[in-house]
Amino acid sequence: MQVPYELMVGWRYTRAGRATRRNGFISFISGVSMLGIALGVAALIIVLSVMNGFQKDVRDRMLSVVSHIEIFAPQGAALPDVNQTIAEARRNPSVIGAAPFIATQALLARGEDMKGTIVRGIDPKLEPEVTDLVNGEMKAHGLDKLVPGGFGVVLGVELARSLGVREGDPVTLIAPSGQVTPAGVVPRLKQMTVVGTFDSGHFEYDSALVMVHIEDAARIFRLEGPTGVRLKLKDLHQAREVTQQLAGTLSGHLLIRDWTQQNKTWFAAVELEKRMMFIILTLIVAVAAFNLVSTLVMTVTDKRADIAILRTLGASPKSIMGIFMVQGAMVGVIGTLAGLALGLVIAFNIDVIVPALEQLFHASFLPRDVYLISRMPSDPQQGDIVPIAIISLVLAFLATIYPSFRASRVNPAEALRYE
Repeated sequence: MQVPYELMVGWRYTRAGRATRRNGFISFISGVSMLGIALGVAALIIVLSVMNGFQKDVRDRMLSVVSHIEIFAPQGAALPDVNQTIAEARRNPSVIGAAPFIATQALLARGEDMKGTIVRGIDPKLEPEVTDLVNGEMKAHGLDKLVPGGFGVVLGVELARSLGVREGDPVTLIAPSGQVTPAGVVPRLKQMTVVGTFDSGHFEYDSALVMVHIEDAARIFRLEGPTGVRLKLKDLHQAREVTQQLAGTLSGHLLIRDWTQQNKTWFAAVELEKRMMFIILTLIVAVAAFNLVSTLVMTVTDKRADIAILRTLGASPKSIMGIFMVQGAMVGVIGTLAGLALGLVIAFNIDVIVPALEQLFHASFLPRDVYLISRMPSDPQQGDIVPIAIISLVLAFLATIYPSFRASRVNPAEALRYE
């Protein structure tokens, strides 16, 4: 198979050109353009991988407390038939766990300190089916001590720290609806005992969530039964589809929401930030790619005699244009591939690179007392990497069009006049 001469000459112009001082300078500019593309592509991959890692890490911590899907009755009322609701939900093949719960709000007091809290009544036997706090890395201590009639509570570590309590200390739970007496409405108070704490790594829940036994919660808040059912799915990314399926199969007037709806604002903010970072860093690649314009313009000026000779030998303007487009495309392809390799190597080994840099410079990039996590996460995704490579190649190709067109318009007679 014969290789087109446009490709051969274009490749020769890309790798050669060091015989003279002028050609050496052109080669240097070409190398800078190639390096700029590589660094821009690598920066895009690294930044987006780290952002994906942060999002995944925070999402996993959030889902250790928040269920994939919640089914609940309107206005915080008890479910008409919780067993029927669980049975209907389990018929969906995507559901692998279900547990009833009671969700309401209350005040938690310790001496003069008082905090607004989210109270969740749980069944300790069924809770492992829908949460990672029991079996995951972020374990809760004391869930097995929640027994009916014991009126024990498991607090988030931040809530326990703010109230100054630890395991065995008494706290007072103040229900929002009071008792009507001749003296007026008196708040209902219940003395509870701290039997454990949990640390999900998510401040919002660690500072506000209180877990009690579901039967104790029903007594305190005067409910006839659970107010909802929590579900766990095989694939958390199918939560929206499963929610729509359950909406058509569950009986009764029940409300359904998935984990993306519960934290819609946070996920929208992360996606917007990721999109803006992609645009900003793509501009870096664009600047590097359009440096090819100056490189190719200088190459065309230097190769005017070569162009004229090729034209006199029968080369068409289209072939001349193809030669310089090959040269620019080669720079773009090599720069993109180098950037992909560099970016992926760093992204997949960032958990080793960052600690080494911290040890070298005696600094901490992610202090434990400031951030939710103490290590730099990274999650390279094909959906980010492929568009980055395509955009880089397209920008490099576009940058070659004008200089290549100028090369095809060179007049052989004028080019050879002073040779």
